[in-house]
Amino acid sequence: MLKFFFNGSPNPLKVTLFLEESGLAYQPVPIDAFRGDQFKPDYLAINPNGKVPAIDDEGVIVFDSNAILLYLAEKTGKFLPPSTTAHRAELLSWLMFVASGVGPFSGQAVHFKHFAPATEYANQRYQFEARRHFAILDARLATRRYMLGDTYTIVDMAMWGWARFVPFLIGDDGYGAFPNLRRLVDEISSRPAAVRAMALKDRFTFTSGLDDEGRRHMFKHAQTAGG
Repeated sequence: MLKFFFNGSPNPLKVTLFLEESGLAYQPVPIDAFRGDQFKPDYLAINPNGKVPAIDDEGVIVFDSNAILLYLAEKTGKFLPPSTTAHRAELLSWLMFVASGVGPFSGQAVHFKHFAPATEYANQRYQFEARRHFAILDARLATRRYMLGDTYTIVDMAMWGWARFVPFLIGDDGYGAFPNLRRLVDEISSRPAAVRAMALKDRFTFTSGLDDEGRRHMFKHAQTAGG
């Protein structure tokens, strides 16, 4: 059975959504990042980068959430656009836009808004970039139901993983500038598979709150820099 290494953060969440939507049987394996599970040797053998998610599909190892989405979609033939060269190019372009832009800038926006010492320049930069990327998604969705048109695909799942956290990323009124994005986030969040995906973490015990041990695991750079 496919093993799915996860926690409740945005990148694992999008893979959980695919697994629940597709009906693939899987064994969830919780990784408590605040307790350093991601740096244990057994997990580093799965993902040398020490991040979640990752999967072990009967010996086939895949890490990075968008790589997993593409692997599972191609394996099952589900949640892909029509199989033309143009549609595949569109899929890859937007999937990588989420992977290289939305995810990294959103992650940094969370870090500097909620966890870093006062660094106003960094906070403003990543808030600006997160908003800019979400605005691009919002403009795209102004003229189509889903990111690739009328077909619900892994691009929508990848987007949803981060976009559902907009209020936490930007602020309680974060969706105000992105009505089209909110419309799709709300639609996906109401799907039964999404409800199950969001509830998966509640079946396991994860550390809540960032204590000193959690900071040691999550912010190793501070120790290296003498922090």
